[in-house]
Amino acid sequence: MELKKEAILLDQTFQTKEEAIRQAGQLLVDAGAVDAGYIDSMLEREEVVTTHMGNFVAIPHGTDEGKTHVKSTAISIIQVPQGVNFAPNEPEEKLAMMIFGIAGVGNEHLDVLSKIAVFCADVENVVRLVNASTEEEIIQMLGEVEA
Repeated sequence: MELKKEAILLDQTFQTKEEAIRQAGQLLVDAGAVDAGYIDSMLEREEVVTTHMGNFVAIPHGTDEGKTHVKSTAISIIQVPQGVNFAPNEPEEKLAMMIFGIAGVGNEHLDVLSKIAVFCADVENVVRLVNASTEEEIIQMLGEVEA
């Protein structure tokens, strides 16, 4: 799956995780990968269980029922250098500085999730993503995983 510059936002700020998830979903809508109903599905998923994965990474995605809104497998990427808290009611903050919105046809998204998880398991890689100054840098870094 090809990462697209248009689906990457750099240096963003959000007050709430819901704002961040809506933006990640809107990028997927704008890319033509999902219809607008998928954003609601992403928010529903977050209510059930946080999509914060650790290492300052969140991977919001829709519910199983939300798959009806998916037209093609795609990813959106949002860089949030100041972070957004994905668990505001927990004593220990779960800040996300990199947000990967995922939409997958069938199980295609599992491969994408796996590659992101492997890359972001090393917090130094997450720091590199957070410090990237261009969309091309992010595409190049994540492209290293697919090699």
